[in-house]
Amino acid sequence: MSKVTALSVSIALLGGLWAFLALGPLAGSVLVWAGFIAWGSFFHSGGDAAALQKTIVGMIYGAVIAGVALYLVGLNPLGLAAPVGPAVYIAVTVFFLVIVANIEPLSCVPANVYGYAATAAYALQTANAGSVTATDLTNPVVLVAVSAVLGAVFGLISGKLAGALGK
Repeated sequence: MSKVTALSVSIALLGGLWAFLALGPLAGSVLVWAGFIAWGSFFHSGGDAAALQKTIVGMIYGAVIAGVALYLVGLNPLGLAAPVGPAVYIAVTVFFLVIVANIEPLSCVPANVYGYAATAAYALQTANAGSVTATDLTNPVVLVAVSAVLGAVFGLISGKLAGALGK
């Protein structure tokens, strides 16, 4: 079996399992789409152990920084009028997504951005997204972080399964 076919079969099987878990037994605990973003980030980052670390650390970091942005937008400590206030808080926080790129686990800027974007999108597009200060799975930062970890692990497993199928 070719490498592409093996990877396609592996991702199809595990993608179906991930969707079943995320939409069934783990519903409300993970986001199916955020897991797939992490899965893609894993392969985008190299598809190896270093990629697993960069994806998990980067996406969680991005989620945390998005949580800070969401908190600042809600609090508006500078009292800036919309749309200036959100723009300033977003500009400041996204600066921190990139400036850390010289720190090895955070060196994959796309993973950082994926975590930020997934968290912001979920929080802004979901009426019941909860608070970024909550300590449970209603917190979009926590929910995206859990989804990213599991999605990246599914990426690792799919790569290993593809390797076994390709032999």
